[in-house]
Amino acid sequence: MVAITLPDGSVRSYPGPVTGLDIARDIGAGLAKAALAVRVDGRMWDLTRTLDEDARVSIVTAKDADGVELLRHDAAHVMAEAVKELYPDTQVTIGPAIENGFYYDFARPTPFSTDDLAVIEERMRDIVARDEAIVREVWDRNEAIAFFEKMGEAYKAEIIRDLPESETITLYRQGGFVDLCRGPHLPSTGKLGTAFKLMKVAGAYWRGKSDNEMLQRIYGTAWASRKDLDAHLTMLEEAEKRDHRRIGREMDLFHQQEEAVGSVFWHPKGWTLYRTVTAYMRRRLEADGYQEVKTPQLVDFSLWEASGHADKFAENMFTIKTQDDRHLAVKPMNCPCHVQIFRQGIKSYRDLPLRMAEFGSCHRYEPSGALHGIMRVRAFTQDDAHIFCTEDQITSETIAFCQLLKSVYKDFGFTEVRVKFSDRPAKRAGSDATWDKAERALLEAAKAAGLDTELNPGEGAFYGPKLEFVLKDAIGRDWQCGTLQVDFVLPERLDANYVAEDGQKKRPVMLHRAVLGSFERFLGILIENYAGRFPLWLAPVQAVVAPIVSDADDYANEVAAALKAAGLRVEVDLRNEKINAKVRDHSLAKVPVIVVVGRREAENRTVALRRLGSEKQEVLALTEAQAKLGAEAEPPGTAAPDCCCGGHH
Repeated sequence: MVAITLPDGSVRSYPGPVTGLDIARDIGAGLAKAALAVRVDGRMWDLTRTLDEDARVSIVTAKDADGVELLRHDAAHVMAEAVKELYPDTQVTIGPAIENGFYYDFARPTPFSTDDLAVIEERMRDIVARDEAIVREVWDRNEAIAFFEKMGEAYKAEIIRDLPESETITLYRQGGFVDLCRGPHLPSTGKLGTAFKLMKVAGAYWRGKSDNEMLQRIYGTAWASRKDLDAHLTMLEEAEKRDHRRIGREMDLFHQQEEAVGSVFWHPKGWTLYRTVTAYMRRRLEADGYQEVKTPQLVDFSLWEASGHADKFAENMFTIKTQDDRHLAVKPMNCPCHVQIFRQGIKSYRDLPLRMAEFGSCHRYEPSGALHGIMRVRAFTQDDAHIFCTEDQITSETIAFCQLLKSVYKDFGFTEVRVKFSDRPAKRAGSDATWDKAERALLEAAKAAGLDTELNPGEGAFYGPKLEFVLKDAIGRDWQCGTLQVDFVLPERLDANYVAEDGQKKRPVMLHRAVLGSFERFLGILIENYAGRFPLWLAPVQAVVAPIVSDADDYANEVAAALKAAGLRVEVDLRNEKINAKVRDHSLAKVPVIVVVGRREAENRTVALRRLGSEKQEVLALTEAQAKLGAEAEPPGTAAPDCCCGGHH
């Protein structure tokens, strides 16, 4: 007998071996029709694979995240089959599912064109219509190598050779196409449906190494339904309109150039935005008891070796050999430097928690292919901080940090935040016992802070587990920004200690935390979230005073002076242009308020306010407009608190 335990706890017994499809049929015809795969004791299996032992089983459909990922995986295989049918001389290499889609890397002497994508996509639809059974086969290792070599698939043969001897070699057959894959897969190509689209062709090195041959990568997207696909394509169109690089040019915020790859040239308006965000964060940190510090850019490489960062990040660090034979590194992060400040002088338990913050300028070598505008750069600044505390203070500090983070995100317009719990990675420092303690402490603190966390396995820092805070923007995209890590390792490695209440020396716990993460990346997110139409407090230029006639120029300057006195960032447009042209130009530059003045306004000492995106004008007395706009432009957190918490809810 085989006992199958279902997600609701009920148990179904079968006289002998049973497949996931059998179980789905037993539950109901509707489920059997929707079934894509089966999860057996937590692991994904093919729906037609036989279970011959007792197990906990759940049926996976397109409503499940696992089911959508499976659709994307199979879309890659169907695309590979289509490519082999259309271009038989092509070699297939690797093709995984990725976020929102899939790709496959191909070795082919002739480049794929955009026109080719349409042809491949049409052949994919033919393969789906054929509804070819997808069959799992277990092969002998050497026979599989010989099979692929005979087919001219040298890359597949190389992959098998590099697999551990203990690895089970599985091939999947669909029609005349056979591919190496661990699986699982859909029962047949027909289950894929047609909610997919090929997006673009890009270059990719074999196995991601720049000294290997260049392959052609075809990207696609796949979804559970046509409705989901259309929604995604609409989102991509909207994202294209919001691209921070284009808006950055239109608003004259920044530029980048080859002579400083991965760095940002901030123009006056962009730097105003940058300083506005920095000033806001500085106020929030000071109000929450952080002490700001500044640490060196160049630090002897020995410190990074002692901390363990060199072992983990050496290839991403910029290093320098000096004439006096010193080996220095441009700092890629701030944490070891903050420990050096903590170690100066004797620290007591009474000094804890000690919250040390830095707007730390960091540099990391990112491959040129990974760079993306100001979202992924080599030179960046972090709103970094480290909290040195006792084990008993981990929970209270986590709660306080989460309150700060959510409040900050809300002020920037982000109200939807998910939290991932990232546990120990394969390559890490510290004992398993230390990691057990750190993970337990962080999970308990997250629970006390009222957080619902989802597991992000193996993605912790090398020195400790972390919480990753993922915010959702105006068009539904997720951005991972804030982090909180519990670290018992670095204080030990770098010999940080404090005098406990009993007079004994103890290691502090180190909480690594950031709210925005990289300023550059967060500003890119802000630009795209608002499509450049910032709320008044963030806008680099908050108002432009535009006279209708030159007779009103003097009054325009007087209005601008009054608004500047109220704290606004104001420009005056005295060009010899018609007012409609001025309004159009400043609307394209996304100035929130255009203040129109003419002879009548000068005589009456009034102004006509025109808001971005509105055709209407609001006529106010100058003093009233000054007070109104001054109040609207006030950054969050600068007004007097109206509650006991200082306005941080």
